[in-house]
Amino acid sequence: MTGSLGAALSIASGGIANIDSQLALVSQNIANASTPGYANEVANQQNLTVDGIGMGVRTEATTLATNAALQAQTQTLAATVSSLTTQQTALQALDSAQGTPGAGTDLGSLVAGLTNRFSTLLNDPSNQTAQSAVVGAATTLASGINALSNAYTAQRNTAQTNLVSEVASANQALSQIGALSDKIVSLKAEGQSTADLENQRNAAVQTLSGLVNVKTMANANGDLLVFTPSGLSLPTRATTGPFSIANANISPGASYNTGTVPGVMLNGQDVTGQVQGGQIGANIALRDTTLPTYQSELDEFSQTLATRFSAQGLNLFTDPSGNIPAASGPPVQSNYVGFSGDIQVNPAVIATPSLVRDGTQAVAGSPTGASAFTPNPAGGPAGFSTLIVRVLNFAMGATAQNGVTQPPPNLIGLGPAGNLGAPFGAPQAISDFASAIVGSQAQDSATVTANLQTETAVQTSLTAQLSSQTGVNMDQQMGSVVALQNAYGVNARIIAAVQSMWTQLLAAVPN
Repeated sequence: MTGSLGAALSIASGGIANIDSQLALVSQNIANASTPGYANEVANQQNLTVDGIGMGVRTEATTLATNAALQAQTQTLAATVSSLTTQQTALQALDSAQGTPGAGTDLGSLVAGLTNRFSTLLNDPSNQTAQSAVVGAATTLASGINALSNAYTAQRNTAQTNLVSEVASANQALSQIGALSDKIVSLKAEGQSTADLENQRNAAVQTLSGLVNVKTMANANGDLLVFTPSGLSLPTRATTGPFSIANANISPGASYNTGTVPGVMLNGQDVTGQVQGGQIGANIALRDTTLPTYQSELDEFSQTLATRFSAQGLNLFTDPSGNIPAASGPPVQSNYVGFSGDIQVNPAVIATPSLVRDGTQAVAGSPTGASAFTPNPAGGPAGFSTLIVRVLNFAMGATAQNGVTQPPPNLIGLGPAGNLGAPFGAPQAISDFASAIVGSQAQDSATVTANLQTETAVQTSLTAQLSSQTGVNMDQQMGSVVALQNAYGVNARIIAAVQSMWTQLLAAVPN
């Protein structure tokens, strides 16, 4: 009989220990129910029998509720949404710098303002106030171009600064994944639970996915391989790094393709082109492609604006030295990369506003370009209007002279390395060029915003689906608490009954 009582006591005691373990696990699940990405941890037990007789239960290693396919999709979406969010932040800042089309501060409106001032001057070329108004409108246009160029440069430097920070965060996440993997491998080898550590590792992977698009593959021993979709393996146990990037102050003429902008390195090897998605991939694209393209478009606009005025006999727009940088190459923009940041009204014109009526130099004329022009000489007619007409009809127009189409601006082979191109067709008139730049860049911003809305909706839906399959179900957890409490009571009563029987048995034994 004592053997039976001992067995009953052992079974009940083991049951209570198992219940305590399960209650602790339920408590942890409930506490993490609102933690993003947390997967439900499941208690496992094995019934013990001897010769077909139940001998209680044995608590086994806790496991994690998982859905590998959904988890991989959420990782990819995390990279996509993070990338689009980064792009949206940068492009919306440029939307503000561009100004609202037609509101007076956008590039197209500034060009229209200059055209209107020349039209007013045509009514009375001798009017000094009208001459000064032309110079003022030209100054406003040049300042607007400068501001936009500066905005591009500022956003490129923001992208560079963000890259330095994000590379450090990626290293930290990789290191955390490696450290957790070491513990998981060790515990699995001992047959112990790794569920909690796996949840922590999944969170680290999700953090890394927001920084760069990655894929993962779990080994049978519990280790985790991390790599990019292009097949680039990312070390999780590097003693330093493994990613690195140098600090840099980026100027309009700096380019990754010419080696004047630092690359993202992996163990000393440049992997800039293989790192895509997430915040890092987005900032690389912004720094090296998107923003330099915008800069090259504005530089081309500035060069076109200056040369077309000059071709008609008025050096209205120049660099601070009063010169217009000549086109050369290759690459075609090598002499005027960053010109949009320097363009200003010719100091000579500022000093003598009447030059907007008289002209600054003679033009020999060409059958494929502008016709011949002779400036109004000192003491010439106060009502001289030849230059003003040339400006309105030709400098601002689609033709260089009657019947001769303006030479188109360069739209391919742009930038310091000649690897950039504008996504729109060659505009002829200056106003069309301004509208093309504003419209194209505004469309980029609108497209990113629309894509972000779509991908965020997909991410929300997929995350909810993953949570429903692997997340914590509060109703289920509370039901488990009730069941465990009832089981605890049953086992406690068994222990109490055994203790009572032991007491009676001992009392029946003679002294």
